[in-house]
Amino acid sequence: MTPLIAAAVLAAAVTHAGWNAIAHGIRDQLLAFTLVGVGDLLVVVVVACFVPVPAAAAWPWLMASVVLHVLYMVLLMQSFRLGDFGQMYPIARGTAPLVVTVLAMALVDERPNAWQTAGVAVASAGLLGVALWGVRSTGTRPHWPAIGAAGATGLAIAAYTVVDGIGVRAAGSTLGYTAWLLAFQSLPIPLYALATRRGRLLRQVRPVLARGLLGGAMSTVAYALVLWAQTRAPLAPVAALRESSVIAGAAIGALLFKERFGGPRIAAAALMALGIGLMLRGG
Repeated sequence: MTPLIAAAVLAAAVTHAGWNAIAHGIRDQLLAFTLVGVGDLLVVVVVACFVPVPAAAAWPWLMASVVLHVLYMVLLMQSFRLGDFGQMYPIARGTAPLVVTVLAMALVDERPNAWQTAGVAVASAGLLGVALWGVRSTGTRPHWPAIGAAGATGLAIAAYTVVDGIGVRAAGSTLGYTAWLLAFQSLPIPLYALATRRGRLLRQVRPVLARGLLGGAMSTVAYALVLWAQTRAPLAPVAALRESSVIAGAAIGALLFKERFGGPRIAAAALMALGIGLMLRGG
């Protein structure tokens, strides 16, 4: 976990929070994720023409990741539909790092050193602090269907993070793996929207077209940076650092959606910063 890798993952985290905020800001979530998918496709179809095709050993992992990413998108749409951005986004992202740590140990025998373990634990405490504060600060009874959807989203994130960490290392080309993965995973939701809304779809997307396509392009950049980092650093620290996007998401929620930031999120941000320092020390 060198400073360059850490900077790339932090840039991915901010970009990821940005495209999620764009998607949440579009009231019709099917339209939002349709446009994100189309935006992904516009970028990766061009890139795929100039990068190597992933090696044969990577394809089973790539196709498993496609299924997991589509599941993640469906669960994320549901959580955004049911709950507030500032609450759902931290829960979805905050549950992943510790699960990734366990899966990476079980599946690829990656055992973080003491500094990295401490960094993941401290960063995860900050992430969970943001998530739990989001539940507590609503002033109402927890909306368990929304929280359940967000938690399931986090488990899907952990699963595809590990699968992609294995797949991209076997692919021989980070850009090739990214392009083909996003090309396949971006198709199902737009095709479903086209099949269910038919002639209405083009009329409905016009008012939010630019925002949605921008979100798709940001999604591609964010995940390409993460996959590059996963070829050069252990999966668990990358996952924990990537989920610093919840701090960016909390800030975006406060600025754009008028959601309260508050002292607990400042404390959580401080824990994230400490965790990042420990992970860098361990690298």
